[in-house]
Amino acid sequence: MAIRTLIMGAAGRDFHNFNVFFRDNPGYEVVAFTATQIPDIEGRTYPTELAGKLYPAGIPIYAETDLVKLIAEQQVQQVVFAYSDVPHEVVMHKASIVNAAGADFILMGTKSTQVKSTKPVVSICAVRTGSGKSQTTRRVSQILIQMGYKVAAIRHPMPYGDLVKQAVQRFATYADLDKHECTIEEREEYEPHIDNGVIVYAGVDYEAILRQAEQEVDIILWDGGNNDFPFYVSDLQIVVADPHRPGHELTYHPGETNVRAADVFVINKVDTATAENVITVRQHLAAVNPNAIVIEAASPLFVDDPAAIRGKRVLVIEDGPTLTHGEMAYGAGWVAARRFGAKEIVDPRPFAVRSIKATYEKYPRTGAILPAMGYGEAQTRDLEETIRNADVDLVIIGTPIDLTRIIKIDQPSQRVRYELQEIGQPTLEDILKAKFGK
Repeated sequence: MAIRTLIMGAAGRDFHNFNVFFRDNPGYEVVAFTATQIPDIEGRTYPTELAGKLYPAGIPIYAETDLVKLIAEQQVQQVVFAYSDVPHEVVMHKASIVNAAGADFILMGTKSTQVKSTKPVVSICAVRTGSGKSQTTRRVSQILIQMGYKVAAIRHPMPYGDLVKQAVQRFATYADLDKHECTIEEREEYEPHIDNGVIVYAGVDYEAILRQAEQEVDIILWDGGNNDFPFYVSDLQIVVADPHRPGHELTYHPGETNVRAADVFVINKVDTATAENVITVRQHLAAVNPNAIVIEAASPLFVDDPAAIRGKRVLVIEDGPTLTHGEMAYGAGWVAARRFGAKEIVDPRPFAVRSIKATYEKYPRTGAILPAMGYGEAQTRDLEETIRNADVDLVIIGTPIDLTRIIKIDQPSQRVRYELQEIGQPTLEDILKAKFGK
């Protein structure tokens, strides 16, 4: 008899694990997905077109709050935990809930879930959301292009719309972003690659995505999301650590998996972290994975007109996931406001409306910074209204993209940019040339 299975997720690894292990596998019957974090996904269905021949009606998606009830009603025998950026303690609380309800609690590993490419794969992952994967991936792509390789970045999934339409997505131009109706979060990850002339792939079916990408590039870059481990077998695994959150490299799931699997560590943000925190992170990494190469790096900030910030009352907007489940109280925008002499960083919470207000309620540790939440059109409009309501002289945009392309900002604004800059040796170029030099 097939094992009745429920998969806990957030519209990412949950779908991937299903696609590569459970789809068309008669030994298991996936009776439901549960979803957290992603607005409005519960109540939908993982569609027939993607679910395979064993699921002609698709698979229902429920809110995670229904977990215990579903285990009982659906006679669930095992629950697969399949999302990321979660404290180890929280994972075990989930396990206790599942075990008390009578089901087994499962964490799937690399051998069950990773797909092998016909091309070399360089993966860039992290210990936490907001560590600096994006700028590290951009740096790696630029080096490989200079070495004469054609590369594509395959980004960890963010499928919040029509899953069938999003099965395999290719982005080479801004027009592709519009065609696929990308959210702010998606644009933050895709636009900088496009600006650098790098094709981006994403979607839902990551084996199909890989096979298409292999047809047009020499090397695949896995651009990880949150602190998840790669969907693909890696020839070189680079893991970014964040000294602003020392200790998190050993206490979050599945970030610790990345730490133990890494070939190369990039300890980022050493220019803005304390020396003590950098040393702590370095010691933790060495204790767990002493064979990995360690690079120290900075993510220097650039703004078009630093003088425009001085003496102003400012609203700071940062990358949404970094502030929410990433638990960072600030980001590049906040640092820029302080560095360039802002008179006051104005608390946006009194101006927040609807879904933005709800975000602050769900993530109360998010401080006096505005997370750029934009999982859909309604939330994007809520973000726009919140900014409009803010009584400030200037808006500082610390997101990876120019928000003014997506929403109307009435106040004057300054955008903060940041790129990875290695300090000393070895460098990423040294490592990549040693591995892939022609």
